[in-house]
Amino acid sequence: MDFRGKKYERGSNWSDPEVVELLQLWADESVQIELESCLRNQHVFNRIAEVLREKGIHRTGDQCREKIKKMKLEYRRIKDNSKAPRGGRTWKFYEVMDRVLTSRPALAYGSLSGSMMAQQVLQGSMVESYHHQFGSSALPFGHSQHPELMEIKCFSEPNMANSSRIQNVVHRPGFSALHRLRKKRKGQRMRDPLDDLLLKTLTSQRAMEERFLQMEERRFQRDLDVEERRMQLEQRRFELEREHEFRMFNVFAQMLSILKQSHSSSSSSSVVMPRSLDFSQALSEMEGMGGGGGNLQEMRVRPLTKRKVDMHGFCNPSGFQRSPYLSARGNFANMFQGSTEEGYKAYHADKYDEDKNPNGIINFGTSENKLCFDLMSKRLTQTDMDLMEPSLLQYPDWKGHLFLREEVARFLTYYCKAPAPLKAENVIVLNGCGSLFSALATVLCDPGEAVLIATPFYGGITQSIFLYGNVKLVYVCLDSKITGTNTRPFQLTVEKLEKALQDAQAEGVTVRALILLNPQNPLGDIYSLSELRDYLEFAKRHELHVIVDEIYMLSVFDESATFHSVLSMDRLPDPQRTHVMWGITKDFAVSGIRFGTLYTENQDVANAVASLCYFHGVCGPVQHKVAQLLKDRDWINQVYLRANHARLKAAHTYVTDELKTLGVPFLNRNAGFFVWIDFRKYLKTGTFEEELLLWKRFLDNKVLLSCGKAFECSEPGWFRIIFADKTHRLQLGMQRIRKVLEEREQEILAEEKEQPCQSDQDGKADSTDEVIFVSRHQEPTCANSTSLGDLIGLLQQQMRSSDWLQKNTAEQFAQEKPEIYDVFSKLVGKQ
Repeated sequence: MDFRGKKYERGSNWSDPEVVELLQLWADESVQIELESCLRNQHVFNRIAEVLREKGIHRTGDQCREKIKKMKLEYRRIKDNSKAPRGGRTWKFYEVMDRVLTSRPALAYGSLSGSMMAQQVLQGSMVESYHHQFGSSALPFGHSQHPELMEIKCFSEPNMANSSRIQNVVHRPGFSALHRLRKKRKGQRMRDPLDDLLLKTLTSQRAMEERFLQMEERRFQRDLDVEERRMQLEQRRFELEREHEFRMFNVFAQMLSILKQSHSSSSSSSVVMPRSLDFSQALSEMEGMGGGGGNLQEMRVRPLTKRKVDMHGFCNPSGFQRSPYLSARGNFANMFQGSTEEGYKAYHADKYDEDKNPNGIINFGTSENKLCFDLMSKRLTQTDMDLMEPSLLQYPDWKGHLFLREEVARFLTYYCKAPAPLKAENVIVLNGCGSLFSALATVLCDPGEAVLIATPFYGGITQSIFLYGNVKLVYVCLDSKITGTNTRPFQLTVEKLEKALQDAQAEGVTVRALILLNPQNPLGDIYSLSELRDYLEFAKRHELHVIVDEIYMLSVFDESATFHSVLSMDRLPDPQRTHVMWGITKDFAVSGIRFGTLYTENQDVANAVASLCYFHGVCGPVQHKVAQLLKDRDWINQVYLRANHARLKAAHTYVTDELKTLGVPFLNRNAGFFVWIDFRKYLKTGTFEEELLLWKRFLDNKVLLSCGKAFECSEPGWFRIIFADKTHRLQLGMQRIRKVLEEREQEILAEEKEQPCQSDQDGKADSTDEVIFVSRHQEPTCANSTSLGDLIGLLQQQMRSSDWLQKNTAEQFAQEKPEIYDVFSKLVGKQ
């Protein structure tokens, strides 16, 4: 029977008698001499396996070699930890291994007509039966059994486990002869250079074995740490699921209470249900959040024209001195100082570097993809990118070179899934989407007119439109609470658009356009086709231009989410007022290359924007590189997008798992580079001033985030974190975030102990279907304070926020608790 190649035929479990037989053969002097004298020793273990098979122990050479290696590893582990047993009490084979491994005879190698002395020794009387067919039936090398192996007792009964002993090893008869031979040869000859070479080889081999064993130990310890971490996460998930179920049943009980009260008072038909009250507002009133809520209410009732400056960011006009060298517009631009600019400056002054500045600031605030530099640098340095023609160094068509616009049209047709080929004449190229926002605001609006946009939104749009073009922004304020009409937090609806437009018109503000971000920054929302159509129909009714920013369209990294471009619609409600933007900055991880493109069927708009390309053009060599990049469809689909999506998903999973461990709520989205996080439970009073203090505290601890005020969020306490970064920076950054949150939590607990009369501040997050692992919060305890419709909506989103319904089906409940299910069925049958 041929056992070669069947490495794992029987597994790795050895009985004690089998181990004794294996050690008896392996500890033989001739075997040890040959193992020390050759680098490739597989044939030795193959012969040992043959002898074992003759004794009825069917093992392969690979299995014998692997068993010896594991026993050597166990021996070194015990010895390195200073846990050598006394009398063999800890490990019955320790003394055998110790005597063999510490008493190996050093071989005397000599040069004699190209042969080695070791070979002569092997050919001597010590191994005279080595090349025969194993003259002894017990040993393959013609030697007697070791007495210490004969004394090993292997008992299976537990009460005899301590009776295992290993006798002292008798002196090896062949060792003295070998020693005398080595001593004689040493005195007769000069040291040969081959000796040094072989000695170095054996020493190197021994060092490599030691390193391998150390690496195995470290790997084993790392696996243990990973398993422990996984168990902690599983325990945390289980606790949160229990809290989730309790929250659902609490809401359900309130619904039953309202229904009972309604039934008891049904005789009075004129009674009106209590007015709806959202949970976040109730929590704000109960938990002392009146400061933030009051500011928001004041801002809503204030005239729109007075509100614009307040909503742009962290302006500080009180401490600002007017410069005589600047115009009024220049002074205002100089006064504008948002948290984005402040944090960005601090980051560049103290940038983290793993080697040069390990204590520097880690940037989780700037939306950049830092995961694909290897792919992009390799592609952008290939030979097809290197072209320098006269036309590339001369003034181009202000819309962009024709070859680039044709390639952009083909690219958008393919990836936007347009029903018909897009036309190059409708494509305009500028140096970034920020320039596109400025150009469109300039050609679509007059100074003082406004553009409609939902908050929170990317703060750079404020600079592009308001500071640059003196065009105002009318905010459609979204919030995180769930009601009957809102099925997810921060949901944009046509009703909210209508309300904001009517308020602006009532205050005499002319609104010319609507801005849509899809996927949305910072939320990560992806609008469905029906939602997009509703928004476009709303804009058509009011004759508004629609600017659709789709700069993250290829950064949807999970198959469960599907992106729909406006250009994929069979028919646009108002194609002459629909303008689509895209750029390579985000989707191709090259934020340093300023390239943006606009697609519009309105030639008047296209020509007007093109006239501004004189100020915002893209240089010729860059246009050539971008065209070569966009046309390489095979590389994009097979190499880049696959790797980019896998890396984004892995980074997103790591950050969200850390947030789950901390019990921090966040929006679970699968697009873009960011996670929208709810830190409201770390704010004592719930104001934007306290939010700014928390943001500065993160910055002081050398991690840069973006706070909600920078995105004009209407609720204090929301932050955006960028996860598209390398693993070591993510790990260090999350450690610093954890440190700040733990310190802040301790401070809040200490303040609550000093002021026990105040209500519980543990978690201000609303329960939403998209907010994962919502921390504890105080549910309404009075049925009269909440309408039945709100409770139904809350219960619906609580059920959708997990797989509770899938885990708790009626069939499963009937199998697990049939008695209770029968009673329940009878009650239902009586209704």
